[in-house]
Amino acid sequence: MDEDTTKERVTMDEITALAKRRGFIFQSSEIYGGIGGFYDYGPLGAALKRNVKDAWWRETVEIRDDVVPFDSSIIMHPDTWKASGHIDQFHDRMVDCKICKHRFRMDHLKSTEQCPDCGSKNSFTEPRNFNLMLRTFVGPMEDTASTAYLRPETAQGIFVNFKNIYQTARKRPPFGIAQIGKSFRNEITPGNLTFRVREFEQAELEYFVPDDGGDLEVFKAWVERRKMWYSKFGVKSERLRFYELTAEERPHYAKAGIDVEYLFPWGWGELESIAHRGTYDLDAHMHLSGKDLQFFDEANKKKYTPILIESSAGMDRTTLTMLIDAYEKERSTDPNGKETERVVLHFHPMIAPVQVAVFSLARNKPELVDRARGIEERLRGKFRTQYDEGNIGQLYRRQDEIGTPYCVTVDYDSLTDQTVTVRERDSMRQERISIDALAAYLRQNIDWP
Repeated sequence: MDEDTTKERVTMDEITALAKRRGFIFQSSEIYGGIGGFYDYGPLGAALKRNVKDAWWRETVEIRDDVVPFDSSIIMHPDTWKASGHIDQFHDRMVDCKICKHRFRMDHLKSTEQCPDCGSKNSFTEPRNFNLMLRTFVGPMEDTASTAYLRPETAQGIFVNFKNIYQTARKRPPFGIAQIGKSFRNEITPGNLTFRVREFEQAELEYFVPDDGGDLEVFKAWVERRKMWYSKFGVKSERLRFYELTAEERPHYAKAGIDVEYLFPWGWGELESIAHRGTYDLDAHMHLSGKDLQFFDEANKKKYTPILIESSAGMDRTTLTMLIDAYEKERSTDPNGKETERVVLHFHPMIAPVQVAVFSLARNKPELVDRARGIEERLRGKFRTQYDEGNIGQLYRRQDEIGTPYCVTVDYDSLTDQTVTVRERDSMRQERISIDALAAYLRQNIDWP
């Protein structure tokens, strides 16, 4: 292209506006003023999030023979959270400003002397602990006996079912258990769209290994696998880092820990935790429940508690990352000196909510519309497709802004030579492809990495 093109980093205001305008993310209960820390996914957002989860699931479960799937209940026996430490230890330190009445997490304050919202000095209350679990009640009586909690993480369901799973799945360490599911945390200060919310989805892998001295190598191998996953789906390496926790930063029972962080418009934020948790979790549940969760090795008649390697990723945060990382605003000057702007989402084809858009060049020509709709219908079972019609330039810009990798246009020549124009999103290159060869052409360019 004979154009001078520059690209700019996106701001959160731009992402928030795009998310609502194009149907990625909406504020939950917006017509009633919304509710803090809860969001709904629109048509494109629901598809995008589903594709991100499918990509994680495929890599972690489907193409492996040593990982089994699981799906645990959101509400569990309250003793689960006693054993895990959540009831006694799952707290944030909270303060209130006496002037503006706004509430803050202490670790999010740059200074405890001045309120960041109203500017008042020395106006904070004394810090106090705030338990992050959301309470509910099970049964007809709302009393202490019926108190339960919405799970703050998905992992505990795996731990308490460890023996059931390995016996029924006929697995022995090393092997993993994976699930994706909803979790709930009563965050003091939710913010940055879906980065810090009160309802979210986690994708967790709990990988159990024997105590034979190879546990740290397994931990390192999972770190490398996660690096490859982000790279496969196009997350820019300069915006991603794997931060190694120091001994002081790790829990006392952990041999190693890695925080996967992304450079968001507001700064670095955590996407995923990869942790060597030792035998802490199974030991805690065995201690409180009195039940045996050890693995019995039939080969050598030995019973032991497996060591746990955990990979826990937030799917809402990862989806937001894919949206931000894909965003580019290109300002161009054509040979005539005219300035243009193109907003494009460079989604990987397997992540994109729409993979192929099919257009009719003229909406008032039934022969073109019928041909275009017929092509879209045939492609629909093989790809995520969308039919549209209107001004061709506007159609391209809309599909660029929602991240569609390929656009197919049916024009008057299509009726005689049985070809269509295929336009590629990133390069904007166009070529004529036979209608009969179209599906194979697209399949070659749209497939799992």
